[in-house]
Amino acid sequence: MPKTTKPELTEVPPEVCVDHDKENYQIEIELPGVKKEDIDLEVGEDALCVRAPKEDIVYSACYSLAHSVDTGKVSARFNDGLLTIKAAFKHPIHVGVKVPIE
Repeated sequence: MPKTTKPELTEVPPEVCVDHDKENYQIEIELPGVKKEDIDLEVGEDALCVRAPKEDIVYSACYSLAHSVDTGKVSARFNDGLLTIKAAFKHPIHVGVKVPIE
């Protein structure tokens, strides 16, 4: 009997909001219709990748991070279609000198 395969799902980048203070990234990724157990999240020092299938599409994207993170200090939670990631910087951001704008 021949195997039946699912049609390949369309990959779509999710909506993302990235914010930070001097010590942490706060990243929110919208994944409506996805189950928590189907989310694949990987975080490296300088990037993060997320992949999350639902019935008709797959949310999939990788993002470069401007500041290196401490991969041992990353947490994530998923609630009502919103994945929230908190990632501590490897080194706190030290802001330079304020520059007047003419």
